[in-house]
Amino acid sequence: QSQLVESGGGLVQPGGSLRLSCTASGFSFDTTAIGWFRQAPGKDREWVSCISGRGTSTAFADSVKGRFTVSRDNGKSTAYLQMDSLKPDDTAVYYCGAAPGNRLCQYIGADGFGSFGRGTQVTVSS
Repeated sequence: QSQLVESGGGLVQPGGSLRLSCTASGFSFDTTAIGWFRQAPGKDREWVSCISGRGTSTAFADSVKGRFTVSRDNGKSTAYLQMDSLKPDDTAVYYCGAAPGNRLCQYIGADGFGSFGRGTQVTVSS
């Protein structure tokens, strides 16, 4: 059974950094793209980033481009979202999802991700 667990959230001041982790089990991690999403109170879930199974393809939403980076360690079945220069607008619950099939990020729409975890809260506030 596919399972993803997010961790690493917390309270950080504007301009600060956090690194989120997404640990997977129950599927072939290195052929599965991982997508990061977030949902702020009262808003729809928003796609944030993607990294392909081998890490050769990445993509970012315009709202985080230049501030967030994504990586993965297939030996640990874990993907990471490094968030720098955080803003109050980044406050949300962050989720990771899986897109199997060994596809590159540019060929995966937001609806292509599933098996989301419970999320981790990120709060950016002074």
